[in-house]
Amino acid sequence: MRISIFQLFVLLIPFSMLGLSLYLLILLIRALRKYLSGAPETEAVRALRGTLAERLREHRARCNMTQEFVAGALGVSRQAVSKWETGATDPSTANLIALAKLYGVPAQQLLEGL
Repeated sequence: MRISIFQLFVLLIPFSMLGLSLYLLILLIRALRKYLSGAPETEAVRALRGTLAERLREHRARCNMTQEFVAGALGVSRQAVSKWETGATDPSTANLIALAKLYGVPAQQLLEGL
C-alpha cells in the first residue's frame, strides 16, 4: 500500500494541530502564572512608593518649603520633586540623602516602614 504525500499530509494535520494547540496552551498557562505571581509584588511596590511619597510631602510641608525651593537646593527640576511626592518615580539614593539633610531628619526616617 502506497501513501501519497497528500494523504500523509491529511493524516498528519490533526496531529500537528494538536501539538500546536498544546504548545499554545502551555505558553498561555506560563504567561498567566507569571502574571499572577507578579501582581501582588506590583501592588506592594505601589504601596511602598506611596508611603515614601507621602513622607517626602509631609516633611517638605513640615519645613514650610516649596517644591521649587527643594528642587533648587538639590539641583533637580520641580517636576522631579513633584514626581517623587506623587509616587510616579523614586529619588535616587544620592537625592534621598540630600532630601534627608535638607529636611533635618535621618535618611532612615524617610525609609522607615519600607
